[in-house]
Amino acid sequence: MSVYPDVVVVGAGVIGAACAHALTVAGVRVTVLDRGAPASATTASGEGNVLVSDKAPGPELDLAVASRLRWPSLIESLREDLGAGAEIEWEAKGGLVVATTEAAARPLLDFAAAQRSVGVDAREIPAERARDFEPHLTRAVTAAVHYPQDAQLQPVLAACALLAAVRERGGTVRSGVTVSGVDTDATGRVRAVRTSDGEVACGAVINACGPWSGAFSAAAGAPIAILPRRGIVLVTAALPPTIRHKVYDADYVGAVASGDADLQTSSVVESTPAGPVLIGSSRQRVGFTDHLEVKVLRELARKAVALFPILADVPVMRAYGGFRPYAPDHLPVIGPDPRVPGLWHATGHEGAGIGLAAATGRLLAELLTGAEPHLDPTPFRVDRPALMEAA
Repeated sequence: MSVYPDVVVVGAGVIGAACAHALTVAGVRVTVLDRGAPASATTASGEGNVLVSDKAPGPELDLAVASRLRWPSLIESLREDLGAGAEIEWEAKGGLVVATTEAAARPLLDFAAAQRSVGVDAREIPAERARDFEPHLTRAVTAAVHYPQDAQLQPVLAACALLAAVRERGGTVRSGVTVSGVDTDATGRVRAVRTSDGEVACGAVINACGPWSGAFSAAAGAPIAILPRRGIVLVTAALPPTIRHKVYDADYVGAVASGDADLQTSSVVESTPAGPVLIGSSRQRVGFTDHLEVKVLRELARKAVALFPILADVPVMRAYGGFRPYAPDHLPVIGPDPRVPGLWHATGHEGAGIGLAAATGRLLAELLTGAEPHLDPTPFRVDRPALMEAA
């Protein structure tokens, strides 16, 4: 009798990698399939945000807090497993959120107060002290909140380390393999996935296809409303240490929560260990249109300079964009699909996938293996109205 994986994970981005890793830790045999190289799509297009500062009290914030607590120990375990092969950039740098108008000040402080009520470390600081945290910040600050829990993770390195650990435990990672659907047995249960390399038998399949999850779910016979939402990041020339935290304008929270299809931009600025400054962020529902629009680049640059005037004369070396998996109700999808037994989903994280990956992988593995979940999985169910009605 041939040996086949218990689970096939479709998608080798950070979410698929985190699910595969958690499953192999639990003793499940796993094969990860991706039509491209690992971490080469949405994961490679992100800034690496690990944020609690941008989420209102509720299930996504609960997932974010659990993931933020999980990432350091997960990284340590990867380093123990992989030794010198675990090249991971983790910066517990904290975040600074600022309002730059009088109208934005009170909503920012009220948002932070609501987060504090559920245990988030959100420290209101006097506007005049904001430059103690960031000396090059604009003087137009009207309110500021410091979030020590916010962090930064290099997403491609993290995903590749997770997948390397999957291989160390006997799992398989295959690139250049396109999955076109699933086959089921007489009872309707998943028995295999159909791929460009032939059929791969399995007991379960996890849809971790990111922005392409809607298409895969439809091919699997259980459509869900996951859509692509495009984002752009600017990368400057390398600078000496200039920006200490992840810094963003208070309007970023509104852009994250909005379902508007039109272009939305807000200023998010941070340094990297190598020296370049990353400038975001934009959100735009334009399908899979992949060309860079000058108006978006110009708007990102304008808002970054408004936040940090020192950037006015710093050259932008390149820009990159990618697609994020958008769910209409702004909640990830984590768990089994009751319409097709053996089909599971881990998607819909939009721009928060890096930060949410650690807890997402753990929660999915707990559910699939029957372990006690560390979070209530109910809000992330696939059969919720927002996903079913719009599919």
